Amino acid sequence: MNDTAAESRRPAGELKRGWTTGACATAASRAAYEALVTGRFPDPVTIRLPQGQRPSFALARAELGQGAATAGVAKDAGDDPDVTHGATVLAMLRWGAPGNGITFRAGDGVGTVTRPGLPLAVGEPAINPGPRAMMRTAIQDAAEALGAPADVEVTVSIPGGQALAARTMNARLGIIGGLSILGTTGVVIPYSCASWIHAIHRGVDVARAAGIAHLIGATGSTSERAAQAMFDAPEQALIDMGDFVGGLLKYLRKHPVPRLTIAGGFAKLAKLAQGHLDLHSSRSSVDLGDLALRIARLGGDAALVERVRGAAGAGEVLVLARGLGLADAIARGAREVVLAALGGDIAVDVQVFDRDGTSIGHAGP
Repeated sequence: MNDTAAESRRPAGELKRGWTTGACATAASRAAYEALVTGRFPDPVTIRLPQGQRPSFALARAELGQGAATAGVAKDAGDDPDVTHGATVLAMLRWGAPGNGITFRAGDGVGTVTRPGLPLAVGEPAINPGPRAMMRTAIQDAAEALGAPADVEVTVSIPGGQALAARTMNARLGIIGGLSILGTTGVVIPYSCASWIHAIHRGVDVARAAGIAHLIGATGSTSERAAQAMFDAPEQALIDMGDFVGGLLKYLRKHPVPRLTIAGGFAKLAKLAQGHLDLHSSRSSVDLGDLALRIARLGGDAALVERVRGAAGAGEVLVLARGLGLADAIARGAREVVLAALGGDIAVDVQVFDRDGTSIGHAGP
């Protein structure tokens, strides 16, 4: 999963694409199935992805014995700052009962679903529907080519996955014990932030399934803690949207809840008030001219307005405008942008916090 610090280290030039954990698990499953049938591991092993690509993967591990075959593929996420880059994705296959088809289990480092709302039932291994479909296709293709049955039990593992999962949103989503096997296309597009936005969507799903009517989307941990304390909100109500407020609002437009709180620091919410739905510093910046106009409307004199235009940043502007209610004005502007993006009947309030988590502005009910 990407984070803001990682994105700030984005390399220049054309970026190398990589492979999802789902693609790696699919390649490992195909290799293990062939070994289970023939006693030999294909290395490299070639698979077919949903969009027609046919990549080949070298095996990092190949073991055969005791009625099982295990193959492993080291994940290459390309230039994407993914926490699973370099991890080994293992698939161990055993024969299942005739007619049972292909079944899945979570091995070491792969999580288990413990809350409703995800696209998997409670108790299921956190192997998403997309990767399951890819693995089924790969195994069925091999079974047809080899003239063998496709009744197998697939156990997917990622050694060290439980520690890596602590750097993701899995625990908040109710995925316990390790990572999720993700990817709908099999391809990682660097810095697309797809895994983060995926987690935002699943967070909304889990909250809705739990009957939570009031969600809190926060830009960072300080504002999240402050808003949680302000509303005495349960953890499932918290959506770590980071810079991706647009990703949250677009999803809520189709999957609404009765109430939404947007919480963040002054600079991030100033950008939101100025119409930006992606708040990362590389893709949007605070418009000091806009802040100067807002301060003029709040009664700031010409000298103050001119100082604001030449300020070093949003933090300095907030200090210069002390006493004018600028944070409240930014909250009102941000709320207007959020309401316009949602386009529906969702009650919205915006809370602005300083770096200590103290409320300095708000708008809405």
